[in-house]
Formats: sequence, structure tokens, C-alpha cells
Amino acid sequence: MRRVIASIALVALLLGVSAPAAQAGSSTDIALGLASFAVFNQVVGPLLRPHRAEAAYHRREVVYVREPRVVYAPPPEVYVAPAPAPPPVYPNVVQYPHGRYELRWQYQQYVWVWIPAVPPPPPPPPAPAP
Repeated sequence: MRRVIASIALVALLLGVSAPAAQAGSSTDIALGLASFAVFNQVVGPLLRPHRAEAAYHRREVVYVREPRVVYAPPPEVYVAPAPAPPPVYPNVVQYPHGRYELRWQYQQYVWVWIPAVPPPPPPPPAPAP
């Protein structure tokens, strides 16, 4: 057994030494090299990978499945959610006896602004005495 392994190693070594250097001069040479490598893998690959033997004849089993009867059911009920309530409306003006607040848009934000009430006019002058 040792002689067989030694002779195979010697033959492989001699083939490796005697093989010319690979030169990829054109794209055709590269394609031929890749194709030969693919063929080499197809031929030598099964010898290097252990796999279990498969039988040449595969027995087929026949299985009869009884399908259930088709029953048509009424369509499912569809429930529709009620529309959401509109958002509450907030007043833009809050009135007080001496003035009011108004909600205004200023400088990219809402601001409450105080506006004082107009003072009542002064009382009329007293009537001249007769």
C-alpha cells in the first residue's frame, strides 16, 4: 500500500514539474482554461466526495387522498367603525369685561394676545346753569 501511494505521489510530482507555465494571453485562452477546469471538476469531483449509493429503481407509492367536500359559507359580516368625532372647536377669543385675549399666529407659533377694552367715553359736561 505504501508503494502505491508513493508511486502516485511521484507521478503527481513529475506531472507538476513537467507542466509548462500557464500563460493567459487572450480572453479565449482564459475561457478555455476555465472550461477545462470545470470539466476536470465534473470528472474528478465525484471520486473525491463520498456519497451514498442510490438504487437505480425508485419504487413509487400511490396514495389516495379523499378530498373533503366543498361547503360554501355565507360571506363574513363586515363591521365598519363609526367615523371619529370631529375635534372640539376651541374659541379664538376669550372675552372679559375689561378686555379680551385673541389667539393669533405670530412668528411660526400661536400666541395669546391681550387687547384691552376701549374705555367708556367721559361723561358729558354738566349743563350750564340758567
